Amino acid sequence: MPISLYDATVPTMIQMLNAAQGWIEKAKASDISEETIATACLRDDMAPFPKQVNWMICHSLGAIEAVRKGEMNPDLEDPTTELEQMRLNLGAAENKLRALSIGELESFVGQEVHFVYKPHDVDIPFAGEHFLLSFSQPNFFFHATTAYAILRHVGVDVGKMDYLGQIRAAAV
Repeated sequence: MPISLYDATVPTMIQMLNAAQGWIEKAKASDISEETIATACLRDDMAPFPKQVNWMICHSLGAIEAVRKGEMNPDLEDPTTELEQMRLNLGAAENKLRALSIGELESFVGQEVHFVYKPHDVDIPFAGEHFLLSFSQPNFFFHATTAYAILRHVGVDVGKMDYLGQIRAAAV
C-alpha cells in the first residue's frame, strides 16, 4: 500500500511540535533564565533558540499554508522570546495541523508552489509534494534538532526520548 503525502508529513510534524512543547516545559522548569535561552545559539553564525522554534512552525504549518497559496517567503520577523508564548505558538500550529484532512494534502500533489526570497532574487518552483518533502521537511528537522541542541547546550535536562516525543508504535 503506498504511503500518502499526508502520512509522510503531517503526523511527524505533529509529533515533533508536541515534543518541542515538552522541551520548553523542561526549559521553563529549569534554573536557566529565559534571557539565556532566548539568546543562546550553537555558533555565532547560527540563529538563536527563538528563531529555531519559529522556523519549526514556518516549515510545518507555514509550509502547508504556502502550498495553499502557491508561495513561501522566508519569515524574517523577530519571534517572541518568551518561553510560554513559544509553547503556545507550537501548540496552535499543532492543533491546526491536526485539523487538516488527508484529502487536502493529497490535492497538493502536482500543485505549483514557489519559494521566493526577493532580497536575493530567488524564486524556486516546486511541485507541492517536492516542496514539502525535499525543502520544508528537511528544514523542519534541521530547526527542530538545532532548537533541541541549544537547550541541551545551555543545560536544560532533555534527552533523546524528549526529542522524539510520542512515537507511533504499532501493537504487534
